[in-house]
Amino acid sequence: MTSQIILYGIIFLYGIIFGSFLNVCIYRIPVKQSIAKERSHCMQCGYQLKWYDLIPLFSYLCLGGKCRKCKTHISIQYPLVELANGILYILVFFVCGFQVKSFLYCFLGSALLVLSVIDWRTYEIPFGINVFIFILGLVQVAADYENWLSYVIGFFAVSGFIAIVILITQGRGFGGGDMKLMAAAGLLLGWKLILLSFGIGCIVGSVCHLIRMRVSGAENVLALGPYLSIGIMVSALFGNEMIQWYLTTALG
Repeated sequence: MTSQIILYGIIFLYGIIFGSFLNVCIYRIPVKQSIAKERSHCMQCGYQLKWYDLIPLFSYLCLGGKCRKCKTHISIQYPLVELANGILYILVFFVCGFQVKSFLYCFLGSALLVLSVIDWRTYEIPFGINVFIFILGLVQVAADYENWLSYVIGFFAVSGFIAIVILITQGRGFGGGDMKLMAAAGLLLGWKLILLSFGIGCIVGSVCHLIRMRVSGAENVLALGPYLSIGIMVSALFGNEMIQWYLTTALG
């Protein structure tokens, strides 16, 4: 038990450290800034952060959520993204165990976290993130090459449908980023799980957005990426069990 706690503690640390990098991606990708060359700095005064200002979670708490120099409040997004990524990594390894797929799903979850925040703010899904998920899909196909056809079908299963809707509605039904996301994720998950992902994402998106429209007066247009991401992650971790339950219980 002690060794497991230590192991999951290490996984959590890796998660929040990588989560710190995700914050850099979230802020810089939409404005076309380099995520590697430019040093981290205060968005208000330009103060270049020292290494002790960049310790995930702890630096934010020690600084009271303020810039060390100008005392401007730092967005709560920073610790939340770090914490969410750390918890996500623990969940992935707890559910899937220690295998290649677990590492792929951790990277997938991190990519979806960045994608969701950016899409929520800008209504755009960065192409580079979809490419990254596509590469994860290629690794999965190589690792499970005996079932390669399931992944290839998954690439087209939902993205093909979205492409048809885009053509019919002249781009009003879905966005091109949604189509690319479901293609890349379909290659990673296979056709069964990507269909489940799409269903979950659409249901969660519809319910949540209707509530937002009623409560806060949100516009009719919604960023679908975060909801599709929820569907993808839920299906990746629990999809096979959900499908099995449906086939044996609901239909049996």
